[in-house]
Amino acid sequence: MITRSFNAGLVYGLSVFALGFGLGVLRTLLLHPLFGEVWAVALEIPVMLAASWIICATLVHRLLVPSQWSDRLTMGGVALACVLVGEALVSVGLFERTLAEYLALYGTPRSALGLLAQIAFALMPVAQLRRDRKGD
Repeated sequence: MITRSFNAGLVYGLSVFALGFGLGVLRTLLLHPLFGEVWAVALEIPVMLAASWIICATLVHRLLVPSQWSDRLTMGGVALACVLVGEALVSVGLFERTLAEYLALYGTPRSALGLLAQIAFALMPVAQLRRDRKGD
């Protein structure tokens, strides 16, 4: 069953990364000039988390991820790894930062706030265990 969890994590992570990339472009172009960097991220986070919840629930059911802690933690961990690696690749490849410069961004309020949201996104498969057990 770990294979299902791993595959679900890949699809979950890549789906949310793609959505985040698109919303990140909109955030940078539309919200950042109006509200500043931190507030723009703060406004984007609820949208990302709501979409992540829906994507996660859909994948858990479609890919038949078991209702076990280990399977759900695997799914969330793989998804988080996909997002973090994807962000690092974009930062290094598209924005021509070094890996050290990219990692240093986590010391900024904007990136720290984003990391907290990514941790919440990674825990969603586990958070949905209670929902699954209730039969919702």
